[in-house]
Amino acid sequence: MTMSMLSRRRWVLNHGLAGLALGLPTWAQAGPGQGPWQGRAAPRRKLVVILLRGAVDGLSVLAPWGDPAYAAARPSLALAKPGAEGGALRLDSLFGLHPALARLMPLWTQGSMSFVHASGSPDPTRSHFDAQDYLEAGTPGRKSTPDGWMNRLVAQLPGSAGPTRALNMGTTPPRILAGPAAVATLGLGPRALERKAIDQPALQAGLAKLYAGDPSLARTFQNTTEGRSQMQRSLASDSEPAMAASASAMTSPAPSAESADRGAASARSFAADARRLGQLVGRDPQTQLAFTSVGGWDTHVNQGAAQGQLANKLASLAEGLEALAQGLGESWRDTVVVVLSEFGRTVRENGTGGTDHGRGNVMWLLGGAVAGGQVLGEWPGLETSALAEGRDLAVTTDFRAVLAPVLQRHLGVSDAGLAQVFPNGSEAWAGKPLALLRA
Repeated sequence: MTMSMLSRRRWVLNHGLAGLALGLPTWAQAGPGQGPWQGRAAPRRKLVVILLRGAVDGLSVLAPWGDPAYAAARPSLALAKPGAEGGALRLDSLFGLHPALARLMPLWTQGSMSFVHASGSPDPTRSHFDAQDYLEAGTPGRKSTPDGWMNRLVAQLPGSAGPTRALNMGTTPPRILAGPAAVATLGLGPRALERKAIDQPALQAGLAKLYAGDPSLARTFQNTTEGRSQMQRSLASDSEPAMAASASAMTSPAPSAESADRGAASARSFAADARRLGQLVGRDPQTQLAFTSVGGWDTHVNQGAAQGQLANKLASLAEGLEALAQGLGESWRDTVVVVLSEFGRTVRENGTGGTDHGRGNVMWLLGGAVAGGQVLGEWPGLETSALAEGRDLAVTTDFRAVLAPVLQRHLGVSDAGLAQVFPNGSEAWAGKPLALLRA
């Protein structure tokens, strides 16, 4: 059976342009009321979400060195006390930062980095895939949610939305941005925005004429070309040698989407691309939301303590976060960066020098809008009687209770809008205010 002309057009647009996602930005079809900005002022406040796929060990990221049960549960993996060789970097009398994250300590001392420990999802699953789905959908325990909470957020933000209001950096479409709102996608590597055939005016004019008879297709194509041009302009003045040199850091292949990493970039790759992400978010006044994910955190074997597998990845992550902040430039003061993972890892180390799937973890908050220098949340302790199922750090703060004040106080989402972003989530934050943001 021969395709109709309309079918051909839809196939070319929805599949041909979508195929550019590995190296070029593409856009999902915009929903009602989400057209171009048409010269109106864009909101300045921004949110960047970074998901560490594979379940990073929060008890190493932010080690509870002052809890007597910590060292006892981890004979070879526990970080030494602050001041000792390979020791945690003291934040207070209970917690210390992993030494591989030392380059982030100025953010703590300057008051632009905080943590919420013992946080996570109320759903007890230990499946990477289910836990990531619940976190990205924003509906723990519910598998039927069709879209992601960041896509729903686009429709609840004050002001009009354009094709670059929400940005994803990666090689695969993330669950968290699935939905009807327009989402720009930046591929990995320094060549992601090199000019291609689609940038030629003659080809654009021809395709615009082809799609002119269908408003839906025409709007999608317009969002694609306008958004791509906007992203190219944002990076046009970039001449830093470090950007071109970053190509050498892109030699490792992306993890398989079938693994817990789901196609996420490695920590090393993130370190190479983070500055570019920050520049796009910071320079484009239309961009308000950004998401990326970093894989490789499933450390069942040979995890290491102050040195080793985990330490190396944390060092690359810290390098990337520092580069992200530098790329944001002046926009850093109006930005909140949230780093989170699907769940934590077991309190006790296993027999192969690693840790297994657990529950509670630590969420990071960075940025000029953050009330930094704090470890927030209720610490349940690591005594056996306090552990979830006798083995894991308990979850005392729902991840939505951390995100809710960021969405409302920082981005201006209304109570009704918050209920749309996190349906049936009011119990997660009711009566649990967290002083996350600057007054």
